[in-house]
Amino acid sequence: MLIKVERKPEKFLPNFKRVILRFLFYSDERARVIIPKVMKSTDDEIQQSLETTLRDFSRRHRSITRTFLSHYEKILHLLAEFKVDTENLSLERKLVLGSYFTMEYSIESAAFFNPSIVESPDQQNLEPGMKRVIISFRAIGEGHISSIVFRQGIIDSNCNFKFDADSYFVRDAEILRHHPYEKKKFIERLKKRNIPSELIEAVTGPLPDTFTYRQLEDSVEKYSAEKKEVKDQSFLVRLLWSADVYHEINFSYDTNISERVIFPVTSAESNGIEDARFVRFTDDDGKVTFYATYTAYNGREISPKILETKDFYHFTFRPLYGEGARNKNLALFPRKINGQYVMLSRIDGIRNYIMTSDELNIWEKPKLLQEPEYPWEFVQIGNCGSPLETEHGWLVITHGVGPVRRYSLGATLLDLNDPSIVIGRMKEPLLVANDDEREGYVPNVIYTCGSMLHNGNLVLPYGESDYSTGFATVNLSDLLEKIRNGK
Repeated sequence: MLIKVERKPEKFLPNFKRVILRFLFYSDERARVIIPKVMKSTDDEIQQSLETTLRDFSRRHRSITRTFLSHYEKILHLLAEFKVDTENLSLERKLVLGSYFTMEYSIESAAFFNPSIVESPDQQNLEPGMKRVIISFRAIGEGHISSIVFRQGIIDSNCNFKFDADSYFVRDAEILRHHPYEKKKFIERLKKRNIPSELIEAVTGPLPDTFTYRQLEDSVEKYSAEKKEVKDQSFLVRLLWSADVYHEINFSYDTNISERVIFPVTSAESNGIEDARFVRFTDDDGKVTFYATYTAYNGREISPKILETKDFYHFTFRPLYGEGARNKNLALFPRKINGQYVMLSRIDGIRNYIMTSDELNIWEKPKLLQEPEYPWEFVQIGNCGSPLETEHGWLVITHGVGPVRRYSLGATLLDLNDPSIVIGRMKEPLLVANDDEREGYVPNVIYTCGSMLHNGNLVLPYGESDYSTGFATVNLSDLLEKIRNGK
């Protein structure tokens, strides 16, 4: 039995016109050259410089002067060296100074791929059989830095797409704040984890009454470097596990979803936020939260993280801990099973694992689920997003790597009540790059970070050779029959 895969005409390609403003800092030495030149400029020269800059760039960005002021504030420590009277500095000169420490960054110039699709929180004003969807993408720009961007559209009863027009503007988060911890409450949480009181005091003692995760991490690292006692290491790990939020970001309500870009902001993800796997999670009380596991990359190491949102305006970021929170390919099930969270992972980079947890950010005791079995996946097998619930079991889209590092998509079915049980899997790939899809930054790669079910079909957005994105649909009944028959 052959499975019909219908490729849709819609394509998303890199768009170098979509730019954000970033802080540009060469070095203290170069800044010390630039600042005196700006300060020596006459008022007329400052006014002319500002007018020229605003004429050329204000139509490309919202609130550009706010950005200039923000970047000006980041060089105040250097202005102090030159004894600049910042209190009496004119607004125009502050804006010009800020403009010299600003750059445009094209977030999608190099690649636009590895999509994930979920049902939008907004399902108003739709005809029967239609669904509004949000698709996340991995966008890559200058320096190969990855960020998360979004598009929104409607899929009709026949699985045809109509996407909203992209906004010309692009915005990173307007508000960024590190999640605050109250020391007293945090210490109480540590005691419940049976962490020795002397260790708690040593690490939390130097911290202020309200602190951030970064401050806690610094304190742990300092203690570990000074003591280097092996017996303390497991407790230090558990101590960090108690800090369950990195930071939070907000986007203005006047932004279109295509304007919002989640750009790296922490040191752990300084070189990229990779392959976000979004899932619409329904809790036991019926409340819906959207989660996305992703890989943070700092240029040397990778680490798995998770973000959450209810409205795609406000996002909270959390670290993931435990033996099972290693490597890439973590994908959360869309609901609890038997009272526990369930996650797929690939801790060894080769095989699929499954694990359960009472806490969203702590994952221990991963259990082997699948090994590479067929030639198209001999190199490795992994998941391609959160499992989809069907009446016959959990449908998991997988990826396999075979000869000449070709990435293909497959499918597996897991038991509904005990997803550690594999009901069946495809012996042949479901989707392989065709001649129009195999050329790109990384040739011969078909990959997705999340699909969905709609009107009896699997809706499958997929990255094409780490460059662009396409879409396909598959009849769900035919697919499930093929998997259950082991074909």
